Amino acid sequence: MNFPDNLFALPWVLGAYFVFLPIVLWCVVTAPWRRLLDSSQLNVWLGTIVVLMLMWSMRAGVRPGMNMHLLGATMFTLMFGRQLAILGLTAVLAAVTFNSAAGGTIGWSTFALNALAMTVVPVFLAWAIQRAVERWLPPHFFVYLFVMTFFGAAINTVLTGLVATSLLAVADIYPVDLLFGDFFMSYILLAFAEAWLTGAAITLMIVYYPHWVGSFDDQRYLLNK
Repeated sequence: MNFPDNLFALPWVLGAYFVFLPIVLWCVVTAPWRRLLDSSQLNVWLGTIVVLMLMWSMRAGVRPGMNMHLLGATMFTLMFGRQLAILGLTAVLAAVTFNSAAGGTIGWSTFALNALAMTVVPVFLAWAIQRAVERWLPPHFFVYLFVMTFFGAAINTVLTGLVATSLLAVADIYPVDLLFGDFFMSYILLAFAEAWLTGAAITLMIVYYPHWVGSFDDQRYLLNK
């Protein structure tokens, strides 16, 4: 859902910056920077950014603003929490925008709109799903793996797609029947790929490098199970 320049009217573009910039400031002020003082954790955070840059560069679409790619937001949020995930995904978006702007496809004026749709919304959705699972479901390893990670990533993708589709519809960019009949339905297919990728990545990290996944607590999910 990379929105190119000149797709949205000026009020949408400016309004997005008024919403996005305070969120970035909140992330900078409240992010757990102490965790990144550990060089191994910093390397993982930066490495995740690089991997997602490659993933976001591989996108498919048929019309301006109606393209899609894997997000990785659920994985990033489970690994580093909301603030570091938003900042990391913002860095990913900046790199993709810089590369796309050089090719004349996506520019900087819609950066805040793209950031809200592809970083802020999916990260907060991932966080909300995490909190709901922790509150309402038993603290079991398979609950964490399948519900929070696998199904959480799928639900996150569908809801993020719904937000992006609704944004295009409310802004009257494309006809509603085209958006919800074709564009949104593609997110349901994308959700399966997102779920498998997130589930596999988190599983491997928990098995071999559990300290990379900040939301995973051995004593909560494994002890006496």
